[in-house]
Formats: sequence, C-alpha cells, structure tokens
Amino acid sequence: MPVTPSTQPSPAVAPVTEAEVIAAFARREHAGRALAGDVERIARAAQAMAARFHLGGKLIVFGDGGAGSDAAHVAVEFMHPVIVGKRALAAVALGNDATTTGRDGENGEGCGGGGGAAEVFAHQVRHWADASDMALGISRDDRCPSVPRGLRTARELGLLTIALTCGEARGDGHGGEMADHVLVAASDDPAVVKEVHVTAYHLLWELVHVFFDRLGPPARGASR
Repeated sequence: MPVTPSTQPSPAVAPVTEAEVIAAFARREHAGRALAGDVERIARAAQAMAARFHLGGKLIVFGDGGAGSDAAHVAVEFMHPVIVGKRALAAVALGNDATTTGRDGENGEGCGGGGGAAEVFAHQVRHWADASDMALGISRDDRCPSVPRGLRTARELGLLTIALTCGEARGDGHGGEMADHVLVAASDDPAVVKEVHVTAYHLLWELVHVFFDRLGPPARGASR
C-alpha cells in the first residue's frame, strides 16, 4: 500500500530537550570561534604544504587512538579527491593498530622498536620519510606521547610538520616546539575536538589546492 505523509502536526519540542540542544551548540561555540580566528595560521600551513607538494613531497599522516581513523581519512582525501578535476597529491597514513604498536615478530617488538608504543610514529617516520616530505600529526589527547615524538622526529629530519591538537596546548611548550604549524581545537570534549579537527583538515585540503594551483606547473615527479 502507498504510504501517505502524516497529517498530524509535529510534537512541540519539550523544554528540557530544547535546553539540551542549546547546550550542545554552546559546547561547540568557543572551539568553533577559535578555529575561525585561526584563519591566518591555517592559511600559512596550507601554503607551506602546497609548496612541498609542488616540489614532489608527500604527506605522512598519523594519529593516536581514534585519531588514527582521521589520519586515514586525510590520506584518502589527498590521494583520491572527491571533487572532480582536483589533483591527487601523494599521502600515506601510518599504522597505529595492534600489529604496529604491539610486541611481535622475531625480536619481540612492534614498529615502535625498543621504545614501545611511544615511538611507533617516530620509528615509521625514520623509515618512510624524505626531507622534502610533510608530517601531519593528529592527537585528541595531549597526554599521549606518540604523536609529539613522531612530529619532533620529523622536524629533526627536515620535514614540514603540522599538528592538530586540543585543549590549551598552544604556547605551553607542547605546541610550538612540537611542529612548525600547530592548530588547536580549543576544547577538552573529545567529540568537539574531533569535529574541529575534521573541519581543520578539510580546510587544509581545500586551501592546499588553492595555493598549489597558483604555483604553476609542478616539479617533475610531483603528484598528478
């Protein structure tokens, strides 16, 4: 039988539900405004990334815990653009699963080597990266050492480094020292932090293409 739309009026939103909706938006307001205020910081990071891509560098992305899925998302965005006509840019996401961080193999160690899970990204960067590359580290928890160590190792090797972090990391010695470009989700709410990070890396993707297109024909061997 065909389904017909209900003629019944939608129930009114209960006051308690309305209050919860308002509170949900309020939790996001500060972090959202802070990201919007970072427009110059985001633009500088995107411009520097575009220059590296233009010279043939690749983007190496990694994230701790649940941010590992964001790292994979970023790599796919750059390698397989959803917008027709956009150039594919070389990117790879580093592993952070049990086979990468755990103790296994002939020497009883995962990819972190003797340093364990804290060294998992630093170890992979040393083996995957060239000095012309970029490293983007994503962390929803500043207490986890693997992303900062990975980024610091990347800087030591000459890579351009970008950090997506959270809370009050900027300016406390854990931010600027960690990467060349630091974008902070100004919240301690994990859900809000993820939402801000997703917006930030989509902005980076979009602006990288804007700057890349202004640089003229890419270097031989650059991504196509």
